Amino acid sequence: MLRVLLAVLLVSLPAPRGSSAQEFLAVPDLISDGAFYRLVACAAPPGGDCAKPFIYWPEEQRLSLRVGIAASADSFPDYKFDLVDTALDAAIAEINAAGAHIFLERVYEGDMDIPFHLVDTPQGGIISSTGVAELDGSDIAIGRVAIRSRGEDILSASIAISQDIRRREIASVVLEELVQSLGLVTDIASPAYDHSIFAEHGNNTTRLRGQDAAALRRHYPRPGVPERASN
Repeated sequence: MLRVLLAVLLVSLPAPRGSSAQEFLAVPDLISDGAFYRLVACAAPPGGDCAKPFIYWPEEQRLSLRVGIAASADSFPDYKFDLVDTALDAAIAEINAAGAHIFLERVYEGDMDIPFHLVDTPQGGIISSTGVAELDGSDIAIGRVAIRSRGEDILSASIAISQDIRRREIASVVLEELVQSLGLVTDIASPAYDHSIFAEHGNNTTRLRGQDAAALRRHYPRPGVPERASN
């Protein structure tokens, strides 16, 4: 379970405005691929209307998104840093192999489109000192994704991981955070989806399979594939 902060920039406003849209939806059983995609992409209940906008990385950035660890607090345990470092490589490989028209590049310095901040904030605490306005001052459970967008375009995405994260959760949380930073921002609560990367009550999935991968492909279809037919 992650917490996602979506800052929607409106052209007529001088500053970002936070969104309080629901962070997860509950369903009693399996739902169709189209309904699943709409749920994770725009917080639409099956058969219902969207509660959030569809957002995407701009086309000119989709095949060269730079991802890396931007900063690590002095108190963030070294062994957890190493596990996050390894998990990030694995998560990038999963996303790049999912068949979507999106490609993440692992970087270690310079500008990053999706920076990770390994923070000294304990679980339930308030993030500070990252230098990211959308992260600082917000609460954190295990992880938090902060996305800034204008219209349907994602302008930036930043990820924070709490020093309290448990060893066994790291690989799953890193993958979920990365997937959500691509615009699939809503979790799903259901026993039928306990093994989904979007599961609200669990952090144990480390692979993109089934409807998870299908949702990413639908969000970023390859050229020649009918685009966003379920929007």
